[in-house]
Amino acid sequence: MPKSPFIEMMRSEMRLRGNSLRTEKSYLYWIRQYIRFHRFKHPTDMGAEQVKSFLSWLACERHVAVNTQKVALNALVFMYHKVLKQDLGELDFKLAQKQRRLPIVLTPEEILRILNKLHGRNKTIVEMLYGSGLRVNECLGLRVQDICLKTCAVTIRGGKGNKDRQSILSQHLIAPLTELITSALDIQREDNKRGVGPSMPVALARKYPSAFKSPGWMFIFPSSGLCAHPITGELCRHHLHDSVIRKALKPAVSAADVHKKVNCHTFRHSFATHLLQNGCDIRTVQELLGHNDVKTTQIYTHVLGQHYAGTMSPLDRIKGAL
Repeated sequence: MPKSPFIEMMRSEMRLRGNSLRTEKSYLYWIRQYIRFHRFKHPTDMGAEQVKSFLSWLACERHVAVNTQKVALNALVFMYHKVLKQDLGELDFKLAQKQRRLPIVLTPEEILRILNKLHGRNKTIVEMLYGSGLRVNECLGLRVQDICLKTCAVTIRGGKGNKDRQSILSQHLIAPLTELITSALDIQREDNKRGVGPSMPVALARKYPSAFKSPGWMFIFPSSGLCAHPITGELCRHHLHDSVIRKALKPAVSAADVHKKVNCHTFRHSFATHLLQNGCDIRTVQELLGHNDVKTTQIYTHVLGQHYAGTMSPLDRIKGAL
């Protein structure tokens, strides 16, 4: 199928501005949906009214979540304001009010039961999600140079918002990570014999063509096969896809007899909540999670059985006094 010149222009603009591949994929999806909704009219022949009708259709007919509406709106605003230089004016459209939802948090006992149903590499990954408060793609994207086993520190590069940060590393993960790093470097040496290696940042690979041979750039959790680089098209080895962990986690949760809606992000929520329960300062938790605003971190104070500042049920007080 021939590529659309307009879509390719949008893709080029996003890459010129340094948008992540995930953002690029999301924005292009909603721009395509917007064009299809208006029966393939060119965006330059449309404007604020068409944007409003599309967003209203998403809300009223598709019943999409508030965050989904926001992503679609951001994609269209980017297209019109940043690329087409077309002013949409004041959009007479109000997004649905977002309902505050408390994150699902596991108890330490539930986490142990789930971990005991996992094995090998998958167990180590889930332990890192809980032990370091990582997002699943942050964990899977770790390279050998991002782990310091001596100081028990992990560096997350290009996380959400394209920010770098550091987090703690459990001492219990030193041995399994050492084995996984050794195995990953063996894979890298075999790949290097064929002239390939881990997928690299495009600008760095251009400046240092042999950087893919450096052990520091190897993924700790490499994929089982080679693939084409999403930008350059060159053959390389990427890290594991997050679907691998999701597929391993589901039967483990079921076997552990945990009756909560558990996904990879649940362990990050549990990491933050348990730190606060144990008396950790909320600013420290904010730094470990990489939140811009402490208000984002404060959501975890609302899911504690006993408030981190010591608040307890008045029933416990009167029962204890008897």
